[in-house]
Amino acid sequence: MLDINDITLRFGGRLLFDKASAHISDGQKVGLTGRNGTGKTTLFRLILGDIAPDDGDIRTTKGQRIATVRQEISDTSVSLLDCVLQADTERTELLAELEKAEASSDGIRIGELHERLNVIGANSAESRAGAILYGLGFSAEQQKQPLSDFSGGWRMRVSLAATLFVPSDILLLDEPTNHLDLEATLWLENYLAKYGGTLIIISHDRSLLNHLCTRILHVENLKIASYGGNYDAFERTRALQLENEQKQAAKTEEMRKHLQSFVDRFRYKANKAKQAQSRVKMLEKLPPKAVFTAESSLRFTFPSPQELPSPLVKIEDGSVGYGDHIVLSKMNLRIDADDRIALLGANGNGKSTFAKLLAGKLRLAGGTMQASAKLQVGYYAQHQTEELSPTLTAFQQMQLVMKESNETQIRAHLGNFGLTQQKADTRIEQLSGGEKARLLFAVMTRNAPHILLLDEPTNHLDIDARDALIDAINSYRGAVILITHDPHLIELTADRLWLIDGGRCQPYDGDLDDYRELLAQKARVQSAGKTADKTDKAPAVSRKDERREAAEKRQLSAPLRKELKTVEAQMDKLNAQKEKIEEMLEDPTLYMIGLNAAKVKNLQISLAQLNDEIDAAEQRWLELSEELEKFA
Repeated sequence: MLDINDITLRFGGRLLFDKASAHISDGQKVGLTGRNGTGKTTLFRLILGDIAPDDGDIRTTKGQRIATVRQEISDTSVSLLDCVLQADTERTELLAELEKAEASSDGIRIGELHERLNVIGANSAESRAGAILYGLGFSAEQQKQPLSDFSGGWRMRVSLAATLFVPSDILLLDEPTNHLDLEATLWLENYLAKYGGTLIIISHDRSLLNHLCTRILHVENLKIASYGGNYDAFERTRALQLENEQKQAAKTEEMRKHLQSFVDRFRYKANKAKQAQSRVKMLEKLPPKAVFTAESSLRFTFPSPQELPSPLVKIEDGSVGYGDHIVLSKMNLRIDADDRIALLGANGNGKSTFAKLLAGKLRLAGGTMQASAKLQVGYYAQHQTEELSPTLTAFQQMQLVMKESNETQIRAHLGNFGLTQQKADTRIEQLSGGEKARLLFAVMTRNAPHILLLDEPTNHLDIDARDALIDAINSYRGAVILITHDPHLIELTADRLWLIDGGRCQPYDGDLDDYRELLAQKARVQSAGKTADKTDKAPAVSRKDERREAAEKRQLSAPLRKELKTVEAQMDKLNAQKEKIEEMLEDPTLYMIGLNAAKVKNLQISLAQLNDEIDAAEQRWLELSEELEKFA
């Protein structure tokens, strides 16, 4: 149990919480959401006891153990496996005490220690720690290496592994997928689904929140609001709630204007003064004017490229690597103008190498690659943030790369990524991580590229910005190659999957659910003590024919799916028009005697035409759906 009782907190001179409360029952999986800066991470610090509220308190059941990811591991000379094992301080202390007891031949104490070690599962500790590290992307060989051999992002994975390994009753995770690839993200999602304690997670990963959470706590307006269901359910409920609140606020404001008008007219007239005073009292009892947080209006627009004939790129028997070290070989691939391709495969298998090949940063070591001389490729990678000049403004940075464009054109291009006047004139060092990411989008698309290479584009984007990116990708008229740990982004944008594994890059005929199952099979084999090499090969052979058949079906059904999507969009548009006309016809002032007769007639004619068009669209939708069912 976790009770947050009327907490008030001022932090850095700013009020973050004002009598905020929430109750979390044992075993619940809760998503903690809210705009950046509302205090989500600070709430974690309050729960952990790192800081204390100015008023109110936070209570947990006595003896409950709280775990969270700490940023640093002090001793980097020990192996990854030992880093994780040492995180369980009780086990470490018991083993140290057991060594002393054995040295002194204290039989009674030795028995007690063995009994306790058995209770906490000490005998299986190494296999459990190894399974967690393997799930987060570390091979058996890597687990023996010292932590000092790994970079910051990989060390954060080890910190996460240590946190998952430690026995806990309440687990607090703040953006746990930020340093993970897709494979590790999918593994983590599955692991947390089986976690038996109370989970509270801060994340911008919609897929993670949807699959894990049965409740959402939303931090807004200095309070903590509770919503049942996953993130999608929260969005629907909150949208309806805001709509109702806005309607009620509009009615209140209408009443306020009416009362104020009466007061203004009759306040100083003797025969109406009493009534005016009565309305002043009524005004005082009305609730204050409601302030609504503006819904996100963030939009991205990738510029449309000049049309080129397909294929944009064709690789035959290609191989690529660094010097004598070949990373990928025997590649036979083509990229067409309307492709949306997501690259699957664990970090280190060659996804970024393949992206660099397409971006022109690497050349083939063997084979051929054909591409149009006019082909432009836009490449986005997180490390490019370091290439931005922190003391320049966003506008000045764009001037350096758009030398032939005038100020209006540069500002318009920045505006395509939500960097309007104020943000465009802000120094880059003062921009948030998400704003820097959007600036990189602007830099990479300045020449209207035919192919977008997006390598982890969502790392610093909140949910609103991720939704804007999805819309931008789906509206873009060129090809997209996507490397991301966000399953939601893949599911809503990619129509082809390529798997990079074992030194090969080739089409993957399954979908993301198939890939989840493939990873789960690998994890099961790993936990059974088999080698990862055997696992990589077995599933592909056993499902080869099935996947080929599925690919053929998708190819044949692609035109139907495309037309179905068009018809659905048409139906949405027609129904919106119909709803608007019906609202106009429901207006009683439209039927006042002698007025608007022609307008009413025209509206009724338009409504009849719309009904006919909607019927035709629905009929076509049914026909297309039946055709697609045959492929299923």
